Amino acid sequence: MSALCDPPGATGGARVPLSAQELSQEVKAFLSGLDPAQGTPLSPAAHARCALRLLRCLPPARHAALQHLRGLFDEQVCAHLLQREAGAANAATAASPGAEALQEARRALAELVAANPRAWAPGVAAWASELMGQLSSKYAGRPGVPPAASLNELLQLWMACPATRALLDIYSQCLAAMAGSCPDACVDALLDTSVQHSPHFDWVVAHVGSSFPATIISRVLSCGLKDFCAHGGGGGEAAALGDKRAPKMASVVGILGHLASRHAGSIKQELLRMFHESLGSSREHHKATVPFLLQLALLSPALLATVSAELVDALQPPVLNQLHQHFSALPRDELEATAGVAVHLLCHASAGALRTLRFLLATAAPASVIAAPGPALREGVREACERLLQLLLLHLQKLVHGRGAAGPAEAGARPVPFLEALRPHVRELCQDALRLERRRGLWQQQLLALLAVHSAPHGAAEALFFLLALARTPEELALAPQLRAGLRAVLPDPLPAAVAAAVAQIHAGRLPEPQLAQLLRNLALLLQPREPDGEPGEPALGAALARHLPDLAQLLLHPRAEVAEAACRLLAACPLPRALPPAHLLPAVRAAVRRFFAGLRQGDAAAPAPGARLLARLSAVSPAAAKAVLAQLVEAALGGRDAELFGGGDAEPDGRDGTAAASTASPTAASLLDDNRRLTAGPNAAGGVWSVFHAGVIGRGPKPAGGTARRSAEELSRNMQAFLSLVLRCCRGTGPAVGAEAAKAVAAALVEAVCPEAAGAELAWPPEELARATVERDLRILRRFRRHPLLFPLLRLVAGGRPALCYCSVLLRGLLAGLVAHWDACRAGSTAASPWHLRASCALVALLAEGSLLPPVLGNMHELFPELAPFEVHLLLLSVWGYLRDNSPLPQKFTFQPRLGAFRRDFGRDADLGKHLAVLHSVLHRNIHRLGRLAARFYP
Repeated sequence: MSALCDPPGATGGARVPLSAQELSQEVKAFLSGLDPAQGTPLSPAAHARCALRLLRCLPPARHAALQHLRGLFDEQVCAHLLQREAGAANAATAASPGAEALQEARRALAELVAANPRAWAPGVAAWASELMGQLSSKYAGRPGVPPAASLNELLQLWMACPATRALLDIYSQCLAAMAGSCPDACVDALLDTSVQHSPHFDWVVAHVGSSFPATIISRVLSCGLKDFCAHGGGGGEAAALGDKRAPKMASVVGILGHLASRHAGSIKQELLRMFHESLGSSREHHKATVPFLLQLALLSPALLATVSAELVDALQPPVLNQLHQHFSALPRDELEATAGVAVHLLCHASAGALRTLRFLLATAAPASVIAAPGPALREGVREACERLLQLLLLHLQKLVHGRGAAGPAEAGARPVPFLEALRPHVRELCQDALRLERRRGLWQQQLLALLAVHSAPHGAAEALFFLLALARTPEELALAPQLRAGLRAVLPDPLPAAVAAAVAQIHAGRLPEPQLAQLLRNLALLLQPREPDGEPGEPALGAALARHLPDLAQLLLHPRAEVAEAACRLLAACPLPRALPPAHLLPAVRAAVRRFFAGLRQGDAAAPAPGARLLARLSAVSPAAAKAVLAQLVEAALGGRDAELFGGGDAEPDGRDGTAAASTASPTAASLLDDNRRLTAGPNAAGGVWSVFHAGVIGRGPKPAGGTARRSAEELSRNMQAFLSLVLRCCRGTGPAVGAEAAKAVAAALVEAVCPEAAGAELAWPPEELARATVERDLRILRRFRRHPLLFPLLRLVAGGRPALCYCSVLLRGLLAGLVAHWDACRAGSTAASPWHLRASCALVALLAEGSLLPPVLGNMHELFPELAPFEVHLLLLSVWGYLRDNSPLPQKFTFQPRLGAFRRDFGRDADLGKHLAVLHSVLHRNIHRLGRLAARFYP
């Protein structure tokens, strides 16, 4: 019994085998717990050393000895926790007899395992893992022990405890000793304990797995597969559905889940190795590998995310053919169950969702009928993939729409991982759907609609926006209305939000210019009426666009002609609101006028048509809008570089001329006046202190008299006809005749453009004495009429809206005074010597007659001018001057005729007409031989 009195720590040296008598005494002492020599009870430390000696010398007593050592470790764990609660130092634990016995037990077990690993390692590993599980579960509820969810804190606690640390070292040594031969027994024991004591045992799994990642990963998977096969998971329907009769599956999932954060690459590599090894093999456990991997992925989203992306790359045609052969022998119900598991995993997989989707689409419906080089896919593979796609869409539809009473609006509360992963790829999905590739296009459209509903409301608007922006043909554009029609059944109309998203993208400058132009053309195409003279094709689209009129109007000034033209076509087709504030109206009118003249400059007869339609529709919004449109048109046509489109030359200094000169001098020159005209929302006031005169650019000297490019007579005529047609449309409004108010607006614009300093002047005809004071102004007016052929047609248009011509009195007076002075000074024998003055004189008298400023008898005298001498024309024009002086052109002389719906003038109320006809009759008598056939027309 001397061995019982061995000093502590003496067990580490070489031992002399015990005799049979000594061994018998050790057994009696171990069983009775008494010292055979003295008969006193053994201390716990001495009792433990007795168990260790039996463990070494008596193999049949191995189980009893290890069972006794459980108490020692339990006692030390309890003591450690008590001292920790009391705040005692850890040094006291190390000095206790029980702690010394514990260290002796650790050394003894380590020696035994090192001496004969095959005999000792499996049993000791099972004992150590089971004891750690029991201790972890037993003390899990004690105060100061962290909860199982706090794995790091729990690991720190148990690693600081000498007893549990010793057990962990013992198990690690057993596993290391068996790693080179057959570690399955050790790993299997770890799995069994994890099943019984999880989650309190997870700290052991985490530490062991971090110490032996390769061994633990491969052996945990191997043991899990064996257990899966042993419990009927070798290919049955229950296994495919994730049957939980395999008790170690949860443990396998937990262990791999702990290791996934640091060893995801090793786990992925091992899972793929198992997958490839199972293909083409007839062994039973290989047949169960794919169902086993499906169940693992079903139970652990982390493992699914780890392997899903790489698995798609591994599914090449040979692998797919092997998979088809592997599953073709299964019964139909098992195939359906396996497909259901695969669909469930796809719906809950977020990593590589877009790549997975494209793989399924490419496999089920290839884009090309020409097979790629390499092994060909079997027909059954495509059918299976097509079936999988249909089941996936059906399941996604149930997840998105099957939300009970909550409805799809609460999609954000329960997101679908697969659709959530596709949200950043809406643009790519829309591009794929717009390819319209056979059956693939239908699946893509269904998925796009589900994604839009799932990520509503922003996702629906985003998908609709990309379809509108990326479509390049009418067939592709038809997808947007189809998607909208499907979404409106479950969501509010996403079209207004899509339009707002488009405007936001335009403001941010995220759209390339070609794509921006395509978007505007597509929107205009959707607004086209389905029938001639019918309602717009998409009323909701028109209403949504009308709310963004100021933003879209800015695109009319885009430097790229393609974008500006597309914006013009869109606004021309867009219904405009009836109440448009001036801050929105005036910039739109200015931009539309510039777009119209830009179309005229292109030289194509159809180019100005969209701008003309837009201006006509803007003028129909309100009378104020019509006045603004007419004023801007007249100002642009008579001033600046646009005047040369109608054969006009440079006249008096004007802001637009200065801008053109500055831009000609330097491509980067800026005009503050032009910028103000573009950005200001205030109307242009006619005359007074608000008129702007531009004589040059500071720093560049006076404005140069730039030359005007010559255009062909045909082009000038076409431009003039297009412009006058537009002005006439704006003046008529909805009626057949020119409106008086619209004609008055044109008259005011003409006065402002030709002679701005005379705007607002008296309409009454002044006496000759006062007329002499305006000679310089009259000559300037005459020069403007000579430089701008467009003035006479515009005056003729004003004359049609009686009494609007009265407001051009200052222009008529200046022109008439200039012509009278010319014919008075002319010494030619015939009026043909001054062709322009002859045409101007005829046109002026005809205008006065058409505007009811002259009676018909005097208004017909222009027919005589080509047959008369210059002095006779001078005399006749003086008689016209005299009549207008005695009967001033005032609007008050006109009365409205309700029956005719127009203003008329009664010349019978005027002064004596005979005295103004005396000169006319004298000229007729003098030229009776040539004018006799016309004489009857000039007698009232």
